[in-house]
Formats: sequence, structure tokens, C-alpha cells
Amino acid sequence: MELRPLFMCFALCVVYATSKPTEKKDRVHHDEPLSNREHDDTENFDYDHEAFLGQEDAKSFDQLTPEESKERLGMLVERIDDDKDGYVTVEEMKKWIKHAQKRWIYDDVDRQWKSHDLNGDGVVSWEEYKNATYGYILDDPDPDDGFSYRQMMARDERRFKMADHNNDMKANKEEFTAFLHPEEYDHMKDIVVLETMEDIDKNGDGLIDLDEYIGDMYNQEGDATEPEWVKTEREQFSEFRDKNKDGKMDKDETRDWILPSDYDHAEAEAKHLVYESDTDKDGRLTKAEIVDKYDLFVGSQATDFGEALTRHDEF
Repeated sequence: MELRPLFMCFALCVVYATSKPTEKKDRVHHDEPLSNREHDDTENFDYDHEAFLGQEDAKSFDQLTPEESKERLGMLVERIDDDKDGYVTVEEMKKWIKHAQKRWIYDDVDRQWKSHDLNGDGVVSWEEYKNATYGYILDDPDPDDGFSYRQMMARDERRFKMADHNNDMKANKEEFTAFLHPEEYDHMKDIVVLETMEDIDKNGDGLIDLDEYIGDMYNQEGDATEPEWVKTEREQFSEFRDKNKDGKMDKDETRDWILPSDYDHAEAEAKHLVYESDTDKDGRLTKAEIVDKYDLFVGSQATDFGEALTRHDEF
């Protein structure tokens, strides 16, 4: 039985044993940009399309006629309107954009769900996950290389319990997503920090000192000359990471390092889309308002961007 779910579970803290000594390991979690295209609505709406739909779906809309694009957009609006009150708020738009950008996560969860919900009851219990992931090694001694699968299982169980809101040791799809991708959920951030500290803290004092910090991202392997980026990281640790200047990073300092408060691209784009489409200026969008500005949200085979932009600016 292969341990593929195990590797996904430890994606946040995997050790790149084959990395070159001078390669830097980055433990900081940043939100990816919504699109690699320039956001300039005076030129085109490509950025908005990819932000709203995700890159792949944006391409699929480009193959549709304007009428088909409007029809499919109207169907999407009904999904975006969470509370089904007939209006799309900034918060609902933001949630949709985040979902569109993280679709690869949900695809991964769907794949793993099929191999873990063994009895098909619509939940994944801890027993199901444990048996599917560890299976035949449960009764075996620890491997000779010293890597303890039992310790890994205990760590997985702790994370599973954190994701399990109702404490029944069974995960629905949302809880299972939080278990596999804890960095995406606010209530799972503590476990991300804890696991990271456990990986780096070699002397077991519950803190990260400078040597542990550098040792986690750089393997000297007899090379007496440190790369410049290592020297820079030493300075970063002393000047910015270690805020209380005690020579070590505690839990709060580690959180500030690996989970920085980034600019919220999804919120900014949601506000932009609502502002540009809100013809009656009530701070929310109807289906008609969105579909009427379809060229802002989605692409189509229509190539006359200037005409679309003129119609867009009339509002």
C-alpha cells in the first residue's frame, strides 16, 4: 500500500533531502497572485477574468460566443450567491474568487476522498484514514533509518482532531480539506505553526534559535563559504524574526514569520468587481448587473475590446 496521502499531509514541512546545499528552503506561506497578467482595465479585462474564474476556466470561456458566456455566467452567479437572497455581496464575491484560485486544492481533496471514504458513507473517519495511509506498517517496528511512522501517525491524528469541528473523529469534506491543507484555514494556523516548530526545533526546547533557523534552510556540507542569502537570513533572524531579542523565536514570532499578513488580493478584486458593476450603487450585485457587465467577468469570442470597454465605461 502506498503512502501518497501521507506526503500530501506533510507538504508544509517536508524536508528536501536531495536539495543542493546552497538551495534555500522557504517555509513562508504567501497567497499566490490571482493572475500573472497586468491589471489594466484600460487595455483588457484578462486579469479580472483569471481572478474571477481561475486560469483554466478563463481559457474555456474565451472559446464561447458572447451569448454562451452570458448564459454560463448567469449559472455561476447562482452559485456565488451563498444565501440565495438574489444579491452577490463583496464577501460572497471574495469567497468565490478564493475558491476559484484554490481549485487545485479541492481537486486534490476529491482524489484523496475517493481512496479514504472506504465505506462510502460520506465521511472519512480517523480509522479509515489511518488504515488507508499506514495500513500494514502499524504492527511493524520503526524503520532502520530512524524515521518513525508511529510518530507521524500521532502527528496526523493530532491534526485530524484539530480539523474535526464536532469531535466525532469523522471528517466531512470541509473538515478533510482543512486536515490536508491546514494553511488555508484560520482555525488550523496553530497546527501549522506547531508542526513547523517541531520540524526545526532540534534541541526540543520548544523554541527556534539561530542555528536551528539557518540549519533548516541551509546544509553547509563542508562548504566553508556561506552564500550571501544565508548571511542575509542571519541578519533577518536577528533584526526582524526575533522580535523580543532573546535569541530565539517563540510561537508568536514563528507565526509572524511563516504566516505573514499579506495584502488580500481576493478582497481587493472582489471590491473592484462589485464597484465596477454596481449600477444602482447599493453595494451589492444582482444577477442582471453581473451579466450585463459579462465582459468584465468572463471572456468570449468577441474580439472588439474597444467596443466592450466603451459599453463598460458608460455605467
